Amino acid sequence: MEAWRCVRRGYGRCVVGRGRYPMLPHHQKSLGRDWTAPWENLQRCCWNRHISSCMRWPGHYSRAPYPYFSSRHFSLNWRPPCLFESRTQFQYWNWRPDNLSQTSLIHLSSYIMNSEGDEPSSKRRKHQGTIKRDWEYICNHNKEKTKILGDRNDDPICEDSENKFDFSVMSYNILSQDLLEDNSHLYKHCQRPVLHWSFRFPNILKEIKHFDADVLCLQEVQEDHYGTEIRPSLESLGYHCEYKMRTGRKPDGCAICFKHSKFSLLSVNPVEFYRRDVPLLDRDNVGLVLLLQPKIPSAACPAICVANTHLLYNPRRGDIKLTQLAMLLAEISSVAHQKDGSFCPIVMCGDFNSVPGSPLYSFIKEGKLNYEGLAIGKVSGQEQSSRGQRILSIPIWPPNLGISQNCVYEVQQVPKVEKTDSDLTQTQLDKTEVLVTAEKLSSKLQHHFSLSSVYSHYFPDTGIPEVTTCHSRSAITVDYIFYSAEKEGVAGQPGAEVALVGGLKLLARLSLLTEQDLWTVNGLPNENNSSDHLPLLAKFRLEL
Repeated sequence: MEAWRCVRRGYGRCVVGRGRYPMLPHHQKSLGRDWTAPWENLQRCCWNRHISSCMRWPGHYSRAPYPYFSSRHFSLNWRPPCLFESRTQFQYWNWRPDNLSQTSLIHLSSYIMNSEGDEPSSKRRKHQGTIKRDWEYICNHNKEKTKILGDRNDDPICEDSENKFDFSVMSYNILSQDLLEDNSHLYKHCQRPVLHWSFRFPNILKEIKHFDADVLCLQEVQEDHYGTEIRPSLESLGYHCEYKMRTGRKPDGCAICFKHSKFSLLSVNPVEFYRRDVPLLDRDNVGLVLLLQPKIPSAACPAICVANTHLLYNPRRGDIKLTQLAMLLAEISSVAHQKDGSFCPIVMCGDFNSVPGSPLYSFIKEGKLNYEGLAIGKVSGQEQSSRGQRILSIPIWPPNLGISQNCVYEVQQVPKVEKTDSDLTQTQLDKTEVLVTAEKLSSKLQHHFSLSSVYSHYFPDTGIPEVTTCHSRSAITVDYIFYSAEKEGVAGQPGAEVALVGGLKLLARLSLLTEQDLWTVNGLPNENNSSDHLPLLAKFRLEL
């Protein structure tokens, strides 16, 4: 009993039975993600039969490393006697062996890690098996959603037309390796080998090959990996790739890749959110906007505007997030604007670092936001408390940014001055100045697009939230695919909304998962899913 108590405290008993010594030397215990001490060294420091007690749930013992040990020394599935916690049975089985198929499988890890009793029980549910992501087909402009377990090339039973162009879009934050290593505290629940880029990239590429999307919008694409591995691999699959790295010293960026066989490139428009002359915009995030021409015989086919971004993470800087979004929308408005004053179809993807229902999310979907009195940390919905937070200033960004409250680029107009009637001209100028001042002080933001989200963010049968990212600290939705749509209000519980499309019709989407689902596979990343985000995937139809 004394020996076990010592093991729980991180100590071992001396061989002669007197005194204590640390199970791991301090310099080894303090090492984090790069700790690779060989087994022979560990044998000198601690008992073989108690080494697995060093593996604790992340966040409970901050100095405890998570080494990977060979199963020839001891079983990773071994659990100590239940002396300090009560075991609970796994109660939530949302997969069954008879439902398994070859489509979109997430394989549960066989790795079982000791957990502490005061950790959330959902994070202790790690069992062998699979979780499947099904295609959800949306047909006939109604609320019916049918789950199809067949191959991805099976066409949904939707309205057919001779004049149509179908295409698919994937949005995927692939997790930059440098960011992974700089934030290793988020991945302590993972086995060390699954975090190596040499292990992760083949899995990511395998997912991309499997889903075979026509357009890829990738975030956290590390520059050196993009040049040496990602771009060559995607080009070999028939993609044309465009990339925008973050400004400053940030090593990653956003990429949009599209298939040569489906589109031709009309224009490339990178967006840098850093502005030296605007103190508010001191962050290195970026966006990328492409104008693509579908390759079909019809001469009347409009172009498609595809945008990709990764907004600032900081939950307490909603002012920066909204300004970055306004800059992206202004660029989209410039690129997608057509001669008749309308906009071509738009698909906007990315990691927006905002949760469903937040003011930023609502602004994208509803096209308007009155931010008067809004706490700066409430914009993205990531902060639970607004205590001690300042209120958004009016206006949020300064006039020299050159973007109006309607999220379009302002055109500098020089008033005409007539020499014969200078008094009248001055009066007109005074009126103009008053109008401009009133617009600048308005707390209302607007944009002119009709955008809808591919995903509903809640499961309609249960109301349980969908999640797009899952690691040691959180499991939430921050990734989205928005598209041009005419909206139909549907009363009912969350998850019941269905969007009717103007320029684009949503045909299908790859289902998302719950937090509980993902913890059954030990969260993200895991052995088969090599990012801390899930890929989002949608099929669209452009009506001609």
